[in-house]
Amino acid sequence: MPDGLDTPVLPSPGLGFSVYSQRVELDVDFATRTVTGRTEITIQPHLKELKTIRLNCRQCIIKRLNVEGRGPSLTYNDPYASLNLHASSTVHQHHMLRRKIEPCLRDFPDEELAINLPKSIHIEEVDPTSTSAQNLLFSKVSKNIKSQGDDISGLIETPVTARTAEDHGARFTPLKISIEYEIKNFRDGLHTTMAAHMLEEREASLSSEEKALDLAVICSGDMTDEIVDPTDPSRKTVSFLCATPVSPQYIGFAIGPFEHVDLSEFREMDEDDKLGQNAIRVHGFCLPGRADEVRNTCMPMAKAIDFFTVTYGSYPFSSYKLCFVDDLAPDIADTASLSICSNRLLFPEDILEPLDAVTRQLVHALAVQWIGVNIIPKEATDTWAVVGIAYFITETFLRKLSGNNEYRYQQKLAADKVYELDIARPSLHQLGGLLTLDTSEMDFLALKAPLVLFILDRRLTKASGSSGVSRIINRVFLNAKVGEMPHGAITTSYFMRTCEKLGHAKLEQFFNQWVFGAGCPSFQVSQRFNKKKLCVEMVIKQVQADRVAEPNLEPATFMREVQEDRNEVFAGVLQPVFTGPMTIRIHEADGTPYEHIVEIKESLTKFEIPYNTKYKRLKRSRRQKERAAAASGMNVTEDSQDDVLLYCLGDVLQSEDEVAEWRLSDWTKEDEDRMNQESYEWIRMDADFEWIGKIALVMPAYMYVSQLQQDRDVVAQLESIQYLTSQKPHPIMSSILIRTLMDRRYFHGIRTSAAMGLAKCAREELAWIGQFHLEKAFQEFFCFPDSPMTRSNDFSDRIAYLIQCAIPRAMAKIRDNTGKAPLSVRRFFVDKLKFNDNTNNEFSDCHYVATLMSCLATSLVTTRDPNVYSFSLSEEDEEDERLFQKSAVDEIERYRRIDEWISSFQNVYSLTALECLKRLIAGRVVPSRKADILRYTRVGNAENLRLRAFACLVELGMFKNNQFLKFLLYSLQTDPSPYVREHLFRIFGQGLGQTAIGNTSEDRQIQHDGSLIIEQEASTEGRQARIARMQTVPGALAALKQELGQNEILKKGLWSAIQSPYLGLREMSSLLDICAVLYEPQTSLIVKLRYPRYYRVEHLGRGKLRFSRINRFRTTPKPELVWPPPAPAGPAVAHAPSHTTKPPKLPPLTRRPSVVHAPAAPQARYSPPPPPPPPPPPAASPSFSPGMAKAPAAPVRKPTILKLKTGKRTSENAFAKSSPQAPALATTPVSTSTGSLRTYPSTGTGATPALYSPPAYSPSTFSPHANPYTTQTQQQQQAAPTLNLGAFRTFAPIEPPAAAPAPVSLHGGGGGAASPTTAEGEGEPEAKKPRLKLKLGLGLKGKSKP
Repeated sequence: MPDGLDTPVLPSPGLGFSVYSQRVELDVDFATRTVTGRTEITIQPHLKELKTIRLNCRQCIIKRLNVEGRGPSLTYNDPYASLNLHASSTVHQHHMLRRKIEPCLRDFPDEELAINLPKSIHIEEVDPTSTSAQNLLFSKVSKNIKSQGDDISGLIETPVTARTAEDHGARFTPLKISIEYEIKNFRDGLHTTMAAHMLEEREASLSSEEKALDLAVICSGDMTDEIVDPTDPSRKTVSFLCATPVSPQYIGFAIGPFEHVDLSEFREMDEDDKLGQNAIRVHGFCLPGRADEVRNTCMPMAKAIDFFTVTYGSYPFSSYKLCFVDDLAPDIADTASLSICSNRLLFPEDILEPLDAVTRQLVHALAVQWIGVNIIPKEATDTWAVVGIAYFITETFLRKLSGNNEYRYQQKLAADKVYELDIARPSLHQLGGLLTLDTSEMDFLALKAPLVLFILDRRLTKASGSSGVSRIINRVFLNAKVGEMPHGAITTSYFMRTCEKLGHAKLEQFFNQWVFGAGCPSFQVSQRFNKKKLCVEMVIKQVQADRVAEPNLEPATFMREVQEDRNEVFAGVLQPVFTGPMTIRIHEADGTPYEHIVEIKESLTKFEIPYNTKYKRLKRSRRQKERAAAASGMNVTEDSQDDVLLYCLGDVLQSEDEVAEWRLSDWTKEDEDRMNQESYEWIRMDADFEWIGKIALVMPAYMYVSQLQQDRDVVAQLESIQYLTSQKPHPIMSSILIRTLMDRRYFHGIRTSAAMGLAKCAREELAWIGQFHLEKAFQEFFCFPDSPMTRSNDFSDRIAYLIQCAIPRAMAKIRDNTGKAPLSVRRFFVDKLKFNDNTNNEFSDCHYVATLMSCLATSLVTTRDPNVYSFSLSEEDEEDERLFQKSAVDEIERYRRIDEWISSFQNVYSLTALECLKRLIAGRVVPSRKADILRYTRVGNAENLRLRAFACLVELGMFKNNQFLKFLLYSLQTDPSPYVREHLFRIFGQGLGQTAIGNTSEDRQIQHDGSLIIEQEASTEGRQARIARMQTVPGALAALKQELGQNEILKKGLWSAIQSPYLGLREMSSLLDICAVLYEPQTSLIVKLRYPRYYRVEHLGRGKLRFSRINRFRTTPKPELVWPPPAPAGPAVAHAPSHTTKPPKLPPLTRRPSVVHAPAAPQARYSPPPPPPPPPPPAASPSFSPGMAKAPAAPVRKPTILKLKTGKRTSENAFAKSSPQAPALATTPVSTSTGSLRTYPSTGTGATPALYSPPAYSPSTFSPHANPYTTQTQQQQQAAPTLNLGAFRTFAPIEPPAAAPAPVSLHGGGGGAASPTTAEGEGEPEAKKPRLKLKLGLGLKGKSKP
């Protein structure tokens, strides 16, 4: 597999060198899915004292490495090799794993490979302009070319000239690094699809044709040679050369049985002759059987590359390739001279729906070759310029391809969407550094950045009369080509200076508002005609500061909000005042438009616009007469030409018969009188589209109608439609909208918008006039005359196809006052599905049928207004309603079953059926059939079906089901497809958002069964928590932790997914972010101890015992040995001191049940007290516990040990005699830092986990000669702070001590502290008690006795 790489010489801060060139050789084995590689990197040192070379290297097993032929010492830390934590780690240790991968996720990741240069390598300083320096640099690179062997897979080289060496600052001798490596597990960068793997399995049952398929290699750069191995025909070597310096991340390749499609054949002959040698070859590659789809999908690519070459300069590479592959995570992966595209973008000739969207994606991929690959952002904050320019030149070509109306219509829709989304969002300049937080950040950047350049182009074109931003972009590309832009990296400041230089205007204020600032302006405009001054008085007020800054959270954007909150991403500075020119166009009485440019500088702007027309306004009645005359075909007399409007749309359906048939309404006499009194037709704000924002102009509705019918600009027409549909429904509004829909001269986007507006006029109080007009329009366009039966589909007219899909979508929104769709609307969809005929259509109707299915499901669901209440206390044709719903659902199921036998395009029938079933279940139209949806999630189904099924189940509230949650996380961690894993993570994030906000379908729907539902009013605190949960991220996270924080299934599933061998670092980081949200970090581990076993003892005689372990475990704690309370002391009797005095008789031992006590403060061993310190007293010594009384120093004597014969019945214990002066010592605290300590639980229910934290080792607190038989009470007294062994028995090995330890007392009573005490602090020792010592003779010979 070939791969070539030539990186630009970018200065690496702190590294001390730059990469001059790199040569990569890859040997790919599909059978084992391994890659063996070799790379040679030529670096240019910046320092003579360079000692260490640091490089990025992941997933590799380094076999050999040398620098200038010498083997150096190296350090290699593969991040994937250090991701495993302790086996007992849980999701609460997520911060530990985060610390390990954090260095790899930075903007400038840490280098994993450190090479220490040998002392024998000396870096010599040379003159960069000398011939020897040039020859030396050239020879190092040329050796890479000549060393090509049988296994060469890639080659890269850049011509070396004197200027190149001088520009690169070659002041020191270059170094060549050779590395041989192997990759066995791909987790980042490389991906092997299942199709390619199957083709390489030699033992698989493949046909002879399939086995004969030749693997082709598609790579960045130009192919230099292709050599077949003479000894093994199945192996071949392909070499590529990338002569243009690019960044390493833009080198890509693909290997597979690709078919070649020459897309240059779509270039017109005159264009080919015109361009000559500058005509760029365009190649397409696809898997077998999809060549026709590639031709249909990529048809405009040759035209696009010619347009870009002529408009913006020469193409930076020698050719352009598009390779379509399976299982690609993004839709398009951009690399140098190669766009690796997903097969999801391909569509055949008979499919119309994805035409616009896919064409825009492919043209943008081509534009990225100019800026995005050849030119890159210098800093992350400069990304907006790269993204904006790429999409701007994409839109300029689409304007040539689709027309100016389509271009301006799409720009207007995008501007409205930006205004809707740009609330409390970061600025464009900030967004560049936030793209890794969530994919929606890039979506918003790609939406707003080209719009900012669009309005900049409008202002520059209008101000200076130049070609605007296109000329600026051309200059940027030229400067990058000639080397004036260092390393091909663009900055915001450089782009702004270029705009000011070529635009001849100061743009600092513009960039501060639209690039460095955030938000969009909102204008409220009022106007009044002053008859005395003959002028129009206008007031423009900016009210963007009054917008709601905290909208409700949405599940789809919840993870983005959480990430921005965790990373302390703040909203950009909202400009209180947006400044700039605004064009106001007044259409006066004679129909002449007069433009006036007003400079907006303050939040409140007042001005007067002079009035020019001296003639009266045309009367509406005269206009209606002329329209009627034109509709009837009568010629207008020359005398009335002055009164006829030159341009007027929507003048259809004007005859009396048509007005009666279509039930049209016209203006009343009062409206006509008011219109006749107006001095101008209408006023148009921002006529040149120089602003992104909202403009609310107070103007009568009939003026907006005039603008809709007489203004040629599609943006003005759309603004009129938007205003009319926002007003209260009226029959006149319905008449205007239906005339707009029926007039074929309107742009198709205006007609579809009018259809959506007609749905709002379908009201019961208006006699359902909107519904009547929609049904009448559909019948007129697509049915037989005077019949509701539809004709055979004919999609040859694409505009008619769009209208045919828009009318049903509009009808699906019709509702009565109770929230139900009328029965006639539902029957309309059922009939259209049942009698759909596509036999004579050359195009597929799958998307049209899917539209009807979706509309039918929408109409079956009742949408209730929370402010409208309806009580149904009687049965109204419930049986007929149930039968109709069953027939409607059966119609949807019919198409789903058809898709199982005859697959539609990308299974669109099944996808739509799943979505319909989800809506019906959520709306309680059908019983819960989640199991039917669940079966589509199985492995083996199409990827889009599986993902849609998962999304539907999550929206239906299955995220709260532990078994489904477990299955979702299992699929997330085990699916080999990166595309599936990426979308499953999005679905998982949406489920978290629904749970946090409480916005699932089950929460939204209320079951209405005809009975009265009384809801108890929530408390004030509950309402506040609910509002905080829906509007604030902290409130939502608090609710999320409350619901899912203790879910053990989620904990185990998340931690298992994080440890999946398929996930890359980015995917792992996303899951760790979720863990950080849900769980508090714990720097501790859980230690699990085994139950103690029972032992069998056998007496071998002569004091020898044999212990053997049996398969029986102790599951209940053993009772403690407890001393009874001592007898009251009698009168003191004086005795002569004697060493033969027998010890007093001890009371018999008793046992009591073990009780788990709270751990006491740790006790330290007794040691002789130090000399009294001077006041103030210092801190307590480790040998003492705080508050421990001091005992007088006394010499320690070796105890006398008495052995008891074990064979006798009376042998129970052994007693130890100690010196009367020896104080009682506290037992040594148990520590887990020794390897010889074994602890066994003695609880009654199971293995007791204990939180373990590594203690600080101190010789003063640990003794290897601790008493081997420490009772439970003593353990509780010791209470080691790092390990709670309150209910455990501790055993230590018996070893002969070097020095005899002091005897350990066996306490009685309630577990008091084992330390010397005095009575009431008087300093006198208490009465001595006999010491008890137990020792078993184990028959050890030759051992010294303690």
